[in-house]
Amino acid sequence: MTTSTALLTDRYELTMLAASLRDGTAFRPSVFELFSRRLSGGRRFGVVAGTGRLLELLREFRFGDDELRFLRDEKIVDAASMKHLENYRFTGTVRGYREGELYFPGSPILTVEGSFADAVVLETLALSVLNHDSAVATAASRMSIAAGERPLAEMGSRRAQERSAVAAARAAYIAGFSATSNLEAGRSWGIPTMGTAAHSWTLLHDTEEEAFKAQVESMGVGTTLLVDTYDISTGVETAIRVAGTELGGVRVDSGDLPTVAADVRAQLDSLGAVNTRITVTSDLDEYAIAALAASPVDAYGVGTSVVTGSGYPTASMVYKLVARQDAAGSWVGVAKKSADKGSQGGRKAAFRTLAEGVASSETIVVSDGFEDLDTPDQHPDARALQVTFVDAGEIESAYEGAAGTAAARAHHMRVREELPVRALALSKSDPAIPTVYLEAD
Repeated sequence: MTTSTALLTDRYELTMLAASLRDGTAFRPSVFELFSRRLSGGRRFGVVAGTGRLLELLREFRFGDDELRFLRDEKIVDAASMKHLENYRFTGTVRGYREGELYFPGSPILTVEGSFADAVVLETLALSVLNHDSAVATAASRMSIAAGERPLAEMGSRRAQERSAVAAARAAYIAGFSATSNLEAGRSWGIPTMGTAAHSWTLLHDTEEEAFKAQVESMGVGTTLLVDTYDISTGVETAIRVAGTELGGVRVDSGDLPTVAADVRAQLDSLGAVNTRITVTSDLDEYAIAALAASPVDAYGVGTSVVTGSGYPTASMVYKLVARQDAAGSWVGVAKKSADKGSQGGRKAAFRTLAEGVASSETIVVSDGFEDLDTPDQHPDARALQVTFVDAGEIESAYEGAAGTAAARAHHMRVREELPVRALALSKSDPAIPTVYLEAD
């Protein structure tokens, strides 16, 4: 049994549809574009995430009996619109940046082409998915850069709505995290899962030693023991006495982490547990991770900060009509022109200009129509950024599921290597590269 996603939308999408059916503009060929006018929080780059999820949700964007009954009972649309929605299937084309790709202000992250009626109703769904997932991925990538070669685990499920937690785990994995504590994310997207025990496990037992013994007997000496329920130094000593010097790891979830990590490492080494790894958790964000760069830490667990976009839970993306055909069948670029929310009309082709393999600009070529857009061979010093996700209503399955998620992660790791050094800093600043608009030849 499938669940329709058609009502995961705002009412005005359907009232616009109804009005366009009434005045005859519903089937005008149109181009909508999803983009961000600015990078949230003074970030130097953004990371695209959520496209694979959006494609799966698009498959279920159908108005069944229950959805139509609700629209009728609430008098949201008229009879003609109800008839149209009974048979709704998206039949247009969707192109855009691959998941894991970097984006900058004005980047045409997603381009939806079809009739006005086809494309307008997808606005809310596309924005709700990409705004959330891209915000998480952008924060996660910054954390991954700060962590360097040390692995990161996503542990934020309890700090998010239950379905958002699954999406956040996926976005974090795409952007460089190596595992998640969320089992549904593991099942749905093929993400490695991890986790051993919380403080309640230690508190359940009469002594810390009994808790450690039971965990080792259940999970083996390769497990990670949580050593800060009581006194950390005593916890470390007890952990090695119980598990031996081949204990896989200890986790610390409190205290002044740089100092505690140094003390724990010294103690482990003195006890002969030189290969026992130290994982730290406790409200980490990219800044705390960077501050631990010189500490003897082997891995990080991040919760609240990553699933909330490290203070910026939305990517501030918008979905705007940028081109349409007029009554005579000619293409016209259109755009909102308000002073603080202006946008660039026209259909666009996007390229990342490179100098010796390093990104130097986001080059966006603009055209009212379709025939004269630039092609990759016109930009030999650049990398074309757009691919086709949906062609005449047919969804490209390669970007979905576990395989699509793994491909997005690999793509992100590749394109992150193109960033200039200044992009890796955590302080607020202008975007790492400028966005340059060109008119199509």
